[in-house]
Amino acid sequence: MVRLLDYYERMLNSVFINLPIENLKRSVEFFTGLGFTFNAQFTDDESTCMIVNEHVYVMLLEKKKFSSFTTRKIADKDTTEVTLSFSCDSADEVRELSERAFSLGAKRVNDLEDHGFMVSWGFEDLDGHMWDLFWMNPEHVQ
Repeated sequence: MVRLLDYYERMLNSVFINLPIENLKRSVEFFTGLGFTFNAQFTDDESTCMIVNEHVYVMLLEKKKFSSFTTRKIADKDTTEVTLSFSCDSADEVRELSERAFSLGAKRVNDLEDHGFMVSWGFEDLDGHMWDLFWMNPEHVQ
């Protein structure tokens, strides 16, 4: 009998998040400043593939190109459809990446939250997308 988790691990092996953006050059500069790299093979004048890790990618698509994939209205900066949450290797990395994002023009979503076993800090990128960086002590997770 195949366990359902085994099936999904084979079937769902990568995540591609598609985000509408205003200006590709500006977004690439912002995320490059945070240390991300891009796959030139999936980059053109209106979009790029940002590499988060070997299994997670963020497609940054200018709104015109993004709208070619859907007939639905694209959310504007006054709405939130999703918060992108990423775990970091340490509490220091949460602080460092968040502070770097703020210095590159990101908006603070909240104050640093330190619960001892978990640290998180959120920001809004240049296009209003919500990002939450967190670290959880692995000894605390059962």
